Amino acid sequence: MRVETVGIESAGTIIELALAEDLHDRGDITSAATINAGSTADVHVVARQSGVLSGAVLLNPVYQTLAAKSPGSMACEVSLHVEDGAELTPGSQIATIHGSVRQLLSGERTALNFLSHLSGIASATAAFVRRVSGTGAVILDTRKTLPGYRQLQKYAVRCGGGKNHRMGLYDGMLIKDNHLAASQGRTVADAVATARRFLQDEAITVPVEVEVDTLQQLNDALQEHPEIVLLDNMKPATLQEAVRIRDQISPETLLEASGGITLESVGCVAGAGVDRISIGGLTHSAPALDIGFDWPTCPSDRET
Repeated sequence: MRVETVGIESAGTIIELALAEDLHDRGDITSAATINAGSTADVHVVARQSGVLSGAVLLNPVYQTLAAKSPGSMACEVSLHVEDGAELTPGSQIATIHGSVRQLLSGERTALNFLSHLSGIASATAAFVRRVSGTGAVILDTRKTLPGYRQLQKYAVRCGGGKNHRMGLYDGMLIKDNHLAASQGRTVADAVATARRFLQDEAITVPVEVEVDTLQQLNDALQEHPEIVLLDNMKPATLQEAVRIRDQISPETLLEASGGITLESVGCVAGAGVDRISIGGLTHSAPALDIGFDWPTCPSDRET
């Protein structure tokens, strides 16, 4: 499938930082010491386990950025065999990269760090998406992301078939329990009404979402017909009752379940009838997917 790449402009900065961590002001001293300057090779980027690909779009930028740090050198040529969002099995060839062996080695870990981390997120997301298939519920990410990595991690969620929640505090109105606590006893309904007035006054068009912990709070919130209500840490039976209450009072309001949802429990949560399920673990706890470089036995010494 083709995944929309708009919104990952931060990749350039992160690539620069990642290469700087490895190269600093000396470069790759091991490759410089052990590899002939003119040696070239083709290497294959290969999946070691099953999953969903994400981060392949960064392979070429990694090697373009690396070449720019070596005046006079040509960037390695990246040929992608599959696109982000593709299903992988052990042995799947993701890409072939041709060029200077020194450059291939210098960029290897940076390239694989992006691929394995983002593919891990995409793979975890795909597993959740499969578990809710046929229920009508969509799987969403959260803001529980690595600092600086949010756009890339949310891109990986899309690669896995999930949807993105708000990108940040600027593009979504979500009234959480701490907002209510900090406003000294404001009711949920009053908070929703106040938020809507603010958006109207500022000419900002975003949905109003509010978090509730109890069915009583839900009932209160629905009096103001928010676009979304987040049901925090509710059991499936309670979620079913929340759906019933929503259908009676404000059927146009979407219900979102969140809090402690696992791969084992997500099916029951979706079966309760909620519209959205947000899972922080997609980005903060997904294990890396095992991806590696397969090297030829004898690199060529011909000049590139």
